Amino acid sequence: MKKIIGLFMAGVLGITSTGCAPLIIGAAVGGGAVYATSKDTLEGDSDKSYESLWQAALSEANKRAIVKQQDESTGYIYADSGSTRIWIRLVKLTRSTTRIKISSRKFHLPNLKIAQDLFLKIVSAAE
Repeated sequence: MKKIIGLFMAGVLGITSTGCAPLIIGAAVGGGAVYATSKDTLEGDSDKSYESLWQAALSEANKRAIVKQQDESTGYIYADSGSTRIWIRLVKLTRSTTRIKISSRKFHLPNLKIAQDLFLKIVSAAE
């Protein structure tokens, strides 16, 4: 019995400590996007246009922090607010699908709560 419990605990520890497989959290804003998380990045695909997602991401980043770098052609936004740093990356996958990646760190530690909040606000603000 102890051997089975030990093997089970080793398996659980192995799965949870690898960080390779993303954890799917949920659907955002009426099924318009589904996102997954890893240790420090939230990533999701949306069927909204790249241009509207870019405008929404830039607007939300400006509300949350000071945008230090932005490049619409590469879909990159870097914002800084004291102890919080935010990286937003938009990648156009197809004509109708755009991938959104958001990383947020507060005091050098991952802060997925901010990333999740930004993702939901960006997707809901995009037309």
